[in-house]
Amino acid sequence: MEVIVLGSGVVGLTSAWYLSQAGHSVTVVDRQPRSAEETSFANAGQISYGYSSPWAAPGIPQKAVKWMFEKHAPLKVKPSLDPQMLQWMMQMLTNCQLARYEVNKSRMLAIANHSRECLHELKKHHNVEYQGRQKGTLQVFRNKKQLVSIEKDMKLLEQSGVRFELMDVASCIKQEPGLAPVQDKLVGGLYLPDDETGDCYLFCQQLTELAKAQGVQFKFDTKIQSLAIEGKKIMGVQTDKGLLKADSYVVALGSFSKQMLKPLGVDVPVYPVKGYSLTLPIVNEELAPTSTVMDETYKVALTRFDNRIRVAGTAELAGFDPSIPTARKETIEMVVRDLFPQGGDFSRAEFWTGFRPMTPDGTPIIGATPIQNLYTNTGHGTLGWTMACGSGQILSDIITHGDAKIDISGLGVSRYQS
Repeated sequence: MEVIVLGSGVVGLTSAWYLSQAGHSVTVVDRQPRSAEETSFANAGQISYGYSSPWAAPGIPQKAVKWMFEKHAPLKVKPSLDPQMLQWMMQMLTNCQLARYEVNKSRMLAIANHSRECLHELKKHHNVEYQGRQKGTLQVFRNKKQLVSIEKDMKLLEQSGVRFELMDVASCIKQEPGLAPVQDKLVGGLYLPDDETGDCYLFCQQLTELAKAQGVQFKFDTKIQSLAIEGKKIMGVQTDKGLLKADSYVVALGSFSKQMLKPLGVDVPVYPVKGYSLTLPIVNEELAPTSTVMDETYKVALTRFDNRIRVAGTAELAGFDPSIPTARKETIEMVVRDLFPQGGDFSRAEFWTGFRPMTPDGTPIIGATPIQNLYTNTGHGTLGWTMACGSGQILSDIITHGDAKIDISGLGVSRYQS
């Protein structure tokens, strides 16, 4: 079967990879000159299986009101009458109920755990170098309320077979020695030993070359204009370089998936939740993170690469605004200065922003659509790389066999149709 995958971010790439492994002839189309030039370019660097959790959680509505008045709040909303944003926010609020949160988190953990197996299998058979580390994630808490709140998540982690360890401050310092100078700011932490780290952009470049060697075709510098449809079937992809045809089509365009699908009558509630990152060179390895430290208060992740620190965070609802306001820079820089003040060279910090494709319930949209040869793999939010390999493999199984190795109920776009 010939398959066209739209998008060459980490999710589009893994979709193409697993489809090619299943024997399909695959072509990837992207407007950029190479893979992973947008949302996958400078993300947090986490492969956070145990940290897979929806933003829509009990207590978030109350916290959101409080965050409106805080300078360094993890969630920011740019005032707007945009109906898409307002509808998405209302859908997200309905998913903050405990029962829905537990369902959504269990689905996310299932995809994440499957993705871990897929990535390990990929690395077992192929040499993929992306400055990866397998030293886990340490989620640090600054107050006692956070320690109490994490109990419900630990129950879900246990039910999903995710290893974890609740740590006191001394154990946190043992795990991340660079936190020793600021240990008075912490009350404890949750350690997730199976989480991994690395540079997602490097991973994508490596996987692109592997895919090319397997026969996957890449059409870069090609602007996707629309999907040509006749009846209930896609007949081709209209681009600025002509019409491309295949048997099946996969939309893996991240936050841009919605505008591609809506003219076809397929409405996916994916909103571009803006995130920010900075990258700075390490100047003192002993006072830098050894893996990923997640600051629960500010929802900011600090991740160690070979000789760099990547700091990423903030969820901002601002549409497709590509600017990087000074206030957002100050928030993520404040966190790394607060926890690892002597670890990196702040004078050489590089700032970046990207649009995370977020669904109201946090779970990605993977699988078939009402159009018979059209599929989606989008809506992964902050967990694109974490879920990428598993999502790609699940999608490949759905297209190839009509089912997958894990329970796929509730993963498709049909869950949003009343």
